[in-house]
Amino acid sequence: MIILYVLMTLSLAMPVTTYPISAQAQTSSKDGWIVLFDGTSLDHWTKTGNANWTLQDGLVQASEGNGYLVSKQVYGDFELRAELWVDEEANSGIFFRGQDPLKVANANAYEANIFDKRPDPSYGTGALVDVAKVDPMLKAGGKWNVLELSAKGNEFSIILNGQKTVDRAHDNTHAKGVIALQYGKGIVKFRRVEIKPL
Repeated sequence: MIILYVLMTLSLAMPVTTYPISAQAQTSSKDGWIVLFDGTSLDHWTKTGNANWTLQDGLVQASEGNGYLVSKQVYGDFELRAELWVDEEANSGIFFRGQDPLKVANANAYEANIFDKRPDPSYGTGALVDVAKVDPMLKAGGKWNVLELSAKGNEFSIILNGQKTVDRAHDNTHAKGVIALQYGKGIVKFRRVEIKPL
């Protein structure tokens, strides 16, 4: 009885730490989609590199430097939707399952490419770089685009503007990791990014 009294007294004297609901949980919807970027905040992202990412007019854009917006969370299996605009010279993409958030590269992540003028066009816009060549070849420059990406186990699909460009490609290299929005060249804008963990 004395031990119980001491424990109860100690528990009442100890400060209670409360944690706010994470921003990720606050943006969850009933169907499981989580808004990672809504045009107003970079709360879910960390900037790496020297790209001049700026928030304005309901989007984030870059036009100089080289760098990424890297997710603060790690993801394995998911579906992702992104609304993006690039000019014809742009080199961009969405990297996923990245192993090193400070050094995002094709060697340690997968890349859904947005690069209309890539020297090897087989891995240009709509391709999964070094895993699945794009078929059919599409162009993203000069317009708003919707990129949909599915990563389930070792199977990947990409849809650009309603056209499937990668259909169930397979690779076992990376099981989970960060997501990174790339700025490499030209003008790149993102106005919405959402993810549905599976």
